[in-house]
Amino acid sequence: MKQYTGKTLNEVLNGIASAQNCSIEDITYNVLEEKRGIFGIGTSVTIEAYTATDIKEFIFEYLGNYFTELDQGVSIEIIVDKQKDDAANLYRVVLDAENNAIIIGKNGQTLRAISTVLKAAVNATFKRRVNIVVDVNHYKEDRYKKVKSIAHRVAREVVKTHVDAELDPMPNDERKVIHQYLQDFKGVQTVSIGEGAKRHLVIKYVPKNKEHKEETK
Repeated sequence: MKQYTGKTLNEVLNGIASAQNCSIEDITYNVLEEKRGIFGIGTSVTIEAYTATDIKEFIFEYLGNYFTELDQGVSIEIIVDKQKDDAANLYRVVLDAENNAIIIGKNGQTLRAISTVLKAAVNATFKRRVNIVVDVNHYKEDRYKKVKSIAHRVAREVVKTHVDAELDPMPNDERKVIHQYLQDFKGVQTVSIGEGAKRHLVIKYVPKNKEHKEETK
């Protein structure tokens, strides 16, 4: 993160907001040092701060260097989605290359590895958890549609037979998509079980008088 120094906190924040064309509310900061002078002389404040623009620039540079080392020409688009209820922004990173299959990998394994490395680098740099979704030419979007379709079909069968069903192991983001998709599906609840690569969802039958939902992790 970048450091900024000024006479007052308000002066520093206004300077950042003006330079990055954003509001003060869009700035995340931490005060590092405050100096109190005599009669206001020598007074200063130093902060560590960043905005969505700083995160976007970091992602562009990090992925640019990453794919350059792999000798892969990749276009990078970053879309910042402001979340409701003052939740942290979601950074949607869309990649597109001459051979997207290489970046996606078998069953999306390479794409997940890229996403994991990027998230770790961003979180370490900005010292907080940043919400990032990495996609390749809408691969994830299509994949989410597919897992929703599977979940819907299996949930209907569970309600019909009253027999719980286990889905194949899948990454956390896909389990979360299914959980959210089935939240309002009457007669079932979703639970994640297993560890690591074997972690998967169970769609359980729940009688109407006992319906509740359990969030997957």
